[in-house]
Amino acid sequence: MNRDEALNVVRDAIEEVIPGADLSTLRPDSTFRDTVEMDSMDFLSFVEILSGRTGIRIDDEDMPRLTTLDGCTRFLVERTQGMPL
Repeated sequence: MNRDEALNVVRDAIEEVIPGADLSTLRPDSTFRDTVEMDSMDFLSFVEILSGRTGIRIDDEDMPRLTTLDGCTRFLVERTQGMPL
């Protein structure tokens, strides 16, 4: 998975959890939970969707990396390519 593909998966997952979310306000380093008003249950749903769409196992210790667009994208690319960025 490349960066653009990963970013699309993340954006689609956010839109599925928060329909109508204004993703144009998200910067790569914005904490999207605050920006799109995602509560903890929404966040867990988001993580499940990411895992289901990518086939990547996401553990509790991975959660801090999944709070921004850039963090999520890097995480997905690293896990699918098997090498850190």
